[in-house]
Amino acid sequence: MARTINEIQEDIIRQVKASHTLAPLNSTSKTAVWRMWTYIVAVSTWALENLFDQHKVEINTLINEKAPHSLRWYANKAKEFQYGSELLKDEDYYDNTGLTTEQVQERKIIAYSAVTEQSKGLRLKVARVVNGDLNALLPVQLAAFREYMSRIKDAGVNPLHIESKEPDSLKLTLHVYFNPLVLNANGYRLDGTSREQPVRTQVKEYLKNQPFNGTLVLAYLIDALQQVDGVVIPHITQAQARYGDLPYTPFDVKYNPDAGYLRIIDEDDLQIFYLPQSVIK
Repeated sequence: MARTINEIQEDIIRQVKASHTLAPLNSTSKTAVWRMWTYIVAVSTWALENLFDQHKVEINTLINEKAPHSLRWYANKAKEFQYGSELLKDEDYYDNTGLTTEQVQERKIIAYSAVTEQSKGLRLKVARVVNGDLNALLPVQLAAFREYMSRIKDAGVNPLHIESKEPDSLKLTLHVYFNPLVLNANGYRLDGTSREQPVRTQVKEYLKNQPFNGTLVLAYLIDALQQVDGVVIPHITQAQARYGDLPYTPFDVKYNPDAGYLRIIDEDDLQIFYLPQSVIK
């Protein structure tokens, strides 16, 4: 980074004062000839350092333009999509002149994105947030987003599959051994501090807090359920999931949601059987 003219001149003056050869240059007058020369040299050096900085920026820009974009680049650019805004001509970004920060954020409807390589091309999954939960883009939003990505993607990335789907559907059956001093046989707290079943709530919250395009691991879900006050032993006896119109597929260990996320779609899809459990010795 270029130094200021004053910084450069002060450095030159320090070097002059440290030199025995230049000892005769000892006038303290600001208009002394030798001081005027230090100023001229400082200005020249300042201009040269600024040219070096500009050259560095230009080289970095050229490198970035030539380098192939990474999967992360695609994921990040997806989140920069602004619904209802036009890209600058021949550029991959917007001119937000005249828009407030709030207006720009409102147009950024992609909350989550994930990119994976396929045998042919890339697969880009995206989702927005509606009422605090993930949701698929509306058809008109998805069409605009696809146009945006087609303009900014690298040449040769073909095909680029862009998807925004409804969540995969999850069905779970649990046997929960509970502390009868804390929960009742229907899974509600005895102290009445909540009108919801804490185990049911924990399952839904766990799914909501899963990373986008993350893997559901049943063992980790059990760990989360064990944190619920009153739960002694949580046991998942059956887990099934599906996406689209495909039939449910059981799984024992983990599940990778095709849409990037999964939910309990229907309350009946989460079956919980409560069994009282005394202290285990």
